Amino acid sequence: MRVLAVALIGLVVAGCSSGADSEPIEPSSERPPAIQQIPSDDFRTAFTPRPDIVRGHETPIESWSEVDPRTIALNFTTGTPECYGVDPVVTETDATIEVSVRTGALPETADKMCVLIAVMGTVEVPLETPIGDRDVVGN
Repeated sequence: MRVLAVALIGLVVAGCSSGADSEPIEPSSERPPAIQQIPSDDFRTAFTPRPDIVRGHETPIESWSEVDPRTIALNFTTGTPECYGVDPVVTETDATIEVSVRTGALPETADKMCVLIAVMGTVEVPLETPIGDRDVVGN
């Protein structure tokens, strides 16, 4: 039995070790992939930016739409607007428009029970300069 235990420990140690020819993995210097642009639609629930959300967390942006040259709509999935809010962040460069969306509970409903229904939401965010040919990317 002792021999079996020693053999198993040896296999675990050998499996966890790295070989001498292993090269360290370098972090990627590539920018994040562009978020898909879609035509504007009317079936999403419009949210108003709320930087005062509670227990906010990063929420994936599914797509974006051009409202006008200086405004884009970010599309995401969250909870009902009666209980949940969004806080979009935009950082512009000459080549990209980096966007993120945090979602969380509204302060006035943070201590209340809310229904768990997924809502396809959208929030419009203004830009400092026109979109032009810049990519919209997640950050």
